[in-house]
Amino acid sequence: MKRFTPPEEFQPSCLQSGAFEHLRTLFNIHEQKNWPLPSWFSPHLNAINANNLAISFVDDAKIDFAERYYEQVIFETGQVPTRTENWHDLFGGFIWCLFPKTKALINQRHVADIAVHGTKQRTKHRNALTLFDECGVVLAISNTQWQQWLRDHQWKTAFVEHRAQWGKTIKPFMFGHANYEMLTKPYIGLTGKALFVTVPDEIFCKDLVTQYQYLDQRLYEMIKTDQCLADNKLLSPLPLLGVPGWHEDNTDDTFYNNTDYFREKRRIRT
Repeated sequence: MKRFTPPEEFQPSCLQSGAFEHLRTLFNIHEQKNWPLPSWFSPHLNAINANNLAISFVDDAKIDFAERYYEQVIFETGQVPTRTENWHDLFGGFIWCLFPKTKALINQRHVADIAVHGTKQRTKHRNALTLFDECGVVLAISNTQWQQWLRDHQWKTAFVEHRAQWGKTIKPFMFGHANYEMLTKPYIGLTGKALFVTVPDEIFCKDLVTQYQYLDQRLYEMIKTDQCLADNKLLSPLPLLGVPGWHEDNTDDTFYNNTDYFREKRRIRT
């Protein structure tokens, strides 16, 4: 007999860290008393997929997959299968609202790749698309020095010495909905994948909605034209709990002494 597992209680108290600040500001998610239904996203959603169909969120149980892959359903119908009372799919909905052009492009790229290679053989491109979709963090930077520091794992330089510059010359924007899900129960070791996007200084002075619109367009161009997700080479490990404001313990500089979490970069012998 299959054991019944009751749904997880909706607990907005777990959304209080700085990692969820954008969702609190733009969607008031912390004020929700119950799990939002899939239709809850409709007023916040303005996404058209690459098949020219309006995106909508539909209860996963009501969708006839007909042996189609998840991404194929979205492309062919515009419907995003959404499990109710599920953190992963709830956060996935927010990303569709915030990055509609990029999400539609990623969906189209999956479908095009499947048409050539099928669902069983995953190419480097699809692996990179999936990794970014689940674990990506967009790091908007106006000083390219940030990219060197973080890609070289100079954690204390980036997180401690230049902490005051976060929000001024660098700002994180979550893309991976799996990151959000795991941050509801944060643990040492939690790591995302950073993609650096160079932006003009004035972007940091814009309102949050404008910032997301700008980044959505830039990501769309970087993926479509620059092929930045042809593979995962441009995705860099980012210890999520080290991002200033994303974990209460990182206000203490000694937090970054944990080299099991804030690891040195591996040196490749030649």
